[in-house]
Amino acid sequence: MKFPPPLSPLTHLTRLPSLPRLPRPPGPRLSSALLGATALELFVLAGRLAVYPFGLVPERGGTAPAEATDPPAPAPATTVPPVVPSAAPPVVLLHGFIDNRSAFVVLRRTLTRHGRRPESLNYSPLTRDVRTAAGLLGRHVEEICARTGHSRVDIVGHSLGGLIARYYVQRLGGDRRVRTLVTLGTPHGGTAVAPGAGVHPIVRQMRGGSSVIEELRGPAPGCRTRFVSFWSELDQVMVPVGTACVDHPDLDAVNVRVTGIGHLALPVHPTVAAAVRDALEAPEAGEDDATATGTTSAA
Repeated sequence: MKFPPPLSPLTHLTRLPSLPRLPRPPGPRLSSALLGATALELFVLAGRLAVYPFGLVPERGGTAPAEATDPPAPAPATTVPPVVPSAAPPVVLLHGFIDNRSAFVVLRRTLTRHGRRPESLNYSPLTRDVRTAAGLLGRHVEEICARTGHSRVDIVGHSLGGLIARYYVQRLGGDRRVRTLVTLGTPHGGTAVAPGAGVHPIVRQMRGGSSVIEELRGPAPGCRTRFVSFWSELDQVMVPVGTACVDHPDLDAVNVRVTGIGHLALPVHPTVAAAVRDALEAPEAGEDDATATGTTSAA
């Protein structure tokens, strides 16, 4: 795959900090980078388990239904004060499979400190279809736009969350509402690693060759959303790793390579959070000469 030069808004990002070298285990030789990334993944997993209960309750103003077929509940008028629109659109954070909004604690803090208004949406683990989840996301985006006075939003999706958001943008007309879609470790081309694929239908849809993946390969002329996809060569959930890149002739996309971390660390690593913030602050297509499809690096 041939890409144009990197986009200028993302080229100044710093390198990810080096992890301490671990002792080499017996058996086949493993790279120190992979060992370090694995250790970091275990550390992140422990932290995620600790904060997971705090993310089960949807935040005020950004709720999701308990069942995939339930209509979204409107926000009570008495709890939503009038909002004066800011220059930047709201940011919707969409978590991955069997996760919740607690996955974005670091990214949320980073965006808030720089004047953005992130809203984390929990979708039900009972949701069995990407299309259904994408429809629910669309209803929530409409509610956010009506409440905030903005006509468009930005979305950041981790893993399955990114796939749901892309389906909404590309197949359900969501490009009318979504300015920039940032994905973190999302199986855009389908992944060969899908634990529980035989049990949960939505996991099967993340595999290569599924009906959802094939739909996303279809034409998308005139899509108005800008895509920024973060992928890591040490992401053990994305197989092959290139599946986390957006590769579509009709989409305005840039793929950002991250080094030294794995799948779970993508939404919580401070350097990635800073890179996501930069991606959201980059000028829209037509405002900068460097908005063509391409690739760059965050480390």
